[in-house]
Amino acid sequence: MSAHPEVTQRDLRSRSREIMDAVESGQTYTVTRDGHPVGELVPIRRRRRFVTREEFTAMPKGGSSFSLAAFRADQEAALDDELSDPYAR
Repeated sequence: MSAHPEVTQRDLRSRSREIMDAVESGQTYTVTRDGHPVGELVPIRRRRRFVTREEFTAMPKGGSSFSLAAFRADQEAALDDELSDPYAR
C-alpha cells in the first residue's frame, strides 16, 4: 500500500484537470495501471526567489544575530587572492 492516494490511469485521463490542480497545490498521487503502482505525480519544488541584502540581514530577528561585516570577513578569508597557473608545477 502506498503512502499517497492512488489514481488509476483511466482516472488520470478523465479527471486530469482536477488531479493536476491538486498536484499544483501540493498533493502527491501514486498512479496505478491494472492495480499495480507505475509512478508518482509529485509537485515540483518552487524555486526560491531572490532575497535582497536587507531581507537577508533582517531574517534572524527571532534567532541569533547576524553581522554582515563578519560574514564578509569570513568570505574574504576563504578566498585565494593570488592567481595561480594551473599548469605550473
